[in-house]
Amino acid sequence: MKKKQEDTTSVAFEEALAKLELIVKELENGDLALEEALDRFAEGMKLSQICLARLNNADRVIDKILREEKKTIVEYPLELEEADK
Repeated sequence: MKKKQEDTTSVAFEEALAKLELIVKELENGDLALEEALDRFAEGMKLSQICLARLNNADRVIDKILREEKKTIVEYPLELEEADK
């Protein structure tokens, strides 16, 4: 029976990261049936995208705060990307 996936759009970064770590452990353990492993992998990919987006947003906020504090525009964009899409 296919497990209903949770709504991950309103999950806090720390919660998404914890869920992602749990999924990785489950997949590494190798005890899941193929269909369930694929479902968990898909959920993990969504969670990793959420984490990546939130990290990129945090970087932009930090950069903006630093620019406002120093009254200068020195930007070193940090765009995290998924490894080998």
